[in-house]
Amino acid sequence: MNKEKIIERSLYLEKIKPFLGNNLIKVITGQRRSGKSYFMLFLKKRLEQEYPDSNIIYLNKELHDFDTISTYRELLDFVLKRTRDGKNFVFIDEIQEIKGFEKALRSLASEDKYEIFCTGSNASLLSGELATLLSGRYIELRIHPLCYPEFLKFHKLPSGKESFKKYIKFGGMPFLIHLPLNEEVVANYLSAIYNSIVLKDVIARYKIRNVDFLERLTLFLAENIGNLFSAKRITDFLKSQNISISINTVSDYLNFLESAFIINKVKRISILGKKVFELNEKYFFEDIGLRNLIVGFNLLSLNGILENIVYNHLVIAGYRVFVGKHNGYEIDFVAEKKGERIYIQVAYLIPDGKVKEREFGNLLKIKDNYPKYVLSLDEFLNGNYMGIEHKNLIDFLMELNLKP
Repeated sequence: MNKEKIIERSLYLEKIKPFLGNNLIKVITGQRRSGKSYFMLFLKKRLEQEYPDSNIIYLNKELHDFDTISTYRELLDFVLKRTRDGKNFVFIDEIQEIKGFEKALRSLASEDKYEIFCTGSNASLLSGELATLLSGRYIELRIHPLCYPEFLKFHKLPSGKESFKKYIKFGGMPFLIHLPLNEEVVANYLSAIYNSIVLKDVIARYKIRNVDFLERLTLFLAENIGNLFSAKRITDFLKSQNISISINTVSDYLNFLESAFIINKVKRISILGKKVFELNEKYFFEDIGLRNLIVGFNLLSLNGILENIVYNHLVIAGYRVFVGKHNGYEIDFVAEKKGERIYIQVAYLIPDGKVKEREFGNLLKIKDNYPKYVLSLDEFLNGNYMGIEHKNLIDFLMELNLKP
């Protein structure tokens, strides 16, 4: 990995820059193979150049070289033996594999001579005891698979229909730049990633016994991408298939998949009162390529796939994203950032007046002055319609400000 060229992911560098050079622990989270390790190596190289007299301490729990370090005491011993006078940068990859790691981090963070960076592939990394022990001592940076502009940069492609087809089919795993973008090769690579995530971050971590149900649940989510549903609806569907699973079990398994960054839950809110509804949410996949691996890529799911891509892009751009409900009508996305809000409807195409009335009509019912967009892949757009902007979805992805 060290010998390969590391492509700068500038949008994440901009987010972490304000925190470099201080004693806050930098916790880099995200799905396996989404680029966390490469980003940390990029930071390592940058800091080596900026602080040539500093000492670098590096540990990667995915490498066999570090198999002997499995507890916080062994981690402390490893770091202390390599500590020198002056500035010490400590980089720990996949830290969740070390039992009690939070105790080691708290001990090291109490001394001014360490600046600590660590990565983790589980969303619960920053919950419970860690949050208590390290309260106010860390910042989190979530790394995602490549968004569309990054995909173009990594693969050296121009923006356009053909490049976008590749993106919605193969997804944004960064390592794909080293592989030919054909179905068989990409499927083999993504299958290895998916099996690793499911085995290490779901089945092993949560001691899953009903693996068959886990697979059926993931398939259900992939088939229903962009649809609203609840744990109860899933349970009712399974009963119709003669499968008896409790609502609590469904909820637990959904949480396990979310903790492993396979899926993301999007809550519904009332647009006027901002009430959060407890039932009926949407689930989107962290990487659309992995979703396509599970259920296959087909045009019948294209609306949901496009929603998934827009959702991921908004999150990467720093928005808090919800599904909106207003007077019985659904708004695909309500996105908020720094006190501002945008409303978005997503459609594959707007072929006739009926579809136009549905997509634009829901937004027209919202009587505030925040920007409202209908995004589609139509080549010839009508532009502004009664204050609502009809934009080409690809253009929107290229134009939306990704800076924090």
